[in-house]
Amino acid sequence: MSKRTLELVADLIRGRRKQLGTRWRKVTPGTQAIVVLAVLRHDQRLLDMAGGNDVSASTVHRWALEVIGLLSARASRLDRALKKIARTGGIAVLLDGTLIRTRRRTGTENRKNFSGKHKAHGLLFLALTDEKGNLIWISAAKPGRSSKITTARHNKLTAHLHKAGLGAMADLGFVGLDDNPDDAR
Repeated sequence: MSKRTLELVADLIRGRRKQLGTRWRKVTPGTQAIVVLAVLRHDQRLLDMAGGNDVSASTVHRWALEVIGLLSARASRLDRALKKIARTGGIAVLLDGTLIRTRRRTGTENRKNFSGKHKAHGLLFLALTDEKGNLIWISAAKPGRSSKITTARHNKLTAHLHKAGLGAMADLGFVGLDDNPDDAR
């Protein structure tokens, strides 16, 4: 984990604590950031991270949810990100999806995260990048059984691209995604 990432997360936690008016916590924002990033990035067990820091597993879980909320609040909205690309004269927008593998869940929750295409459990994400490969936007997680084209249609990506004036420049990567291709207008 980079120092820059740790500092970013610790600063977000510090700001949140100041906003809440918290006077005292068991660990510093830096320690909380390390624990949460270990859980999120390296899939460390909550109980293992809790025991080493003299807190409960439910506290580590609460910390993780808090940091996820703080990070997601920083994410740019799709329409704003596309308008920014159009203003700066972006040449192309690339769209692709990926399945991030997860642990198998028990019971009926297990079924929706199983991807028949990949023969694995996971969550599906769609990502928009600029022509240099820089991440512009990433979708919310969808169950692994979802298809990329259905997820793109659910997020109304083509409408957002056309509204931002990038529809003609977008390499959508999926044949048939655009319901109204330019040659049919």
